[in-house]
Amino acid sequence: MDNKKFLSPYLWDLTPYVPGYQPENTEGLIKLNTNENPYPPSPKAVQAMHNAIGEKLKLYPSFDCLELRGAIAKEEGLKTENVFVGNGSDEVLSLCFPAFFKQEKPIAFFDITYAFYKVYCKFYEVDYDLIPLNEDFTAPLDAFNGQYGGVLIANPNAPTSIANSLEEIEAVLKRNPDCVVLVDEAYQMFWGQTAAGLIERYPNLLVVRTLSKGYSLAGLRAAYALGQPHLIRALINMRDSFNSYNLDAIALAGATAAIEDSSYAKANAKKVMETRATFSRGLEELGYTVLPSSANFVFARPGDGDAERIFQALGERNIYVRYFTAERIKEWLRISIGTAEEMERVLAALKEIG
Repeated sequence: MDNKKFLSPYLWDLTPYVPGYQPENTEGLIKLNTNENPYPPSPKAVQAMHNAIGEKLKLYPSFDCLELRGAIAKEEGLKTENVFVGNGSDEVLSLCFPAFFKQEKPIAFFDITYAFYKVYCKFYEVDYDLIPLNEDFTAPLDAFNGQYGGVLIANPNAPTSIANSLEEIEAVLKRNPDCVVLVDEAYQMFWGQTAAGLIERYPNLLVVRTLSKGYSLAGLRAAYALGQPHLIRALINMRDSFNSYNLDAIALAGATAAIEDSSYAKANAKKVMETRATFSRGLEELGYTVLPSSANFVFARPGDGDAERIFQALGERNIYVRYFTAERIKEWLRISIGTAEEMERVLAALKEIG
C-alpha cells in the first residue's frame, strides 16, 4: 500500500534534525553527548515548579509571560519589551526564520555550526549560503558584508566551542545594518560575555539564549530572545500565529525562579569551566588536539584522527560522546563536560583505549 499518498508532498523532502542519542536508562552511564549540565537546577526553581502544581493548572497559563520576561529583563539590564520567551531555543530560533529571514536575498551562516539552521531553512523555504570556517575552525566574520538577507552566528559556536569577541560581533552588526543579525548564545554562561549590551545601539541585533545549558533546565524547555521592541513584537506576532500559550504554568514558574537565582547557575558554570580546563589539559597530554573552548564541551581530535574508533570504544565502556560523520569534522569528537569525577574516568578510559 502506498501510504505516502496521505502525506503532503512538502513533507517528502524534509530532512529533520537528529539530536544526540538519549538512552532510556542512564544508570551507570557517563552521558556526555548532548551538552547537558552535570549539576542539578536551582532548588528554588524546583520548589517553584512544585508550588505551581495544583488546582490552577485547570486554567491557561499567562500568554504574555510578564513575570518571566520581567525577571530576564532585570537580569540582563533591559526592559520587559526587550524580551521574548519560548519553548526552548529551538522554538525561538524557528520563529525567527519566518519572522526575519524569508527575504529576497539568502541568509548566511557557517558550514560547521548548529545543524538545525539548515533544517529551518528547508522547512521555511529560506535560501541560504554556507560560509566555510577557516582551516583552524575560526570564523571568517568578514564574509558577512551586507550582501545577505540575514546573518546567523552561534557564539560560542557548536560543535567547535570557539567564541568570537564582542568587538568582532559589533563589526558584523555595523557591516550588515539592513538585516537581522541573530547571535545564538546557547553556551554564553560558560563564556561570561554577551552581545546583549549592544542591543540599545543596534536595531538589527537579536540575541537568543536557552535555560537548558547554564541553568540546568534542559528538561524544562525554556528560552528567550533579546532585542529592540520591534523585533520582539515580530516574534510575538509569529508565536501567536502558531501557539499563544507556548510556555506552560510549571515551566513559567521554574524558569522565573531559576533566573532570579542566577547566582546558583553561575556558580555551577564556574565549576564546569574549571573542569573543562583540567580535562582539556588531560586530553592534550594524551596527544589530542583540543580547540579553545568557551562552551560546556570540548572539540577534540585524537592523535591518529580515528575519532570513530574512540567513539565506539568509549560507548563499549558506557561513556557516551558525540561523533559526527561530516567530512570536515569526522576526525573530531564533541565531549560535554561532566563532573570532575566523571571527566577523570573519561581520561582514564581514553588512556586505556590508547
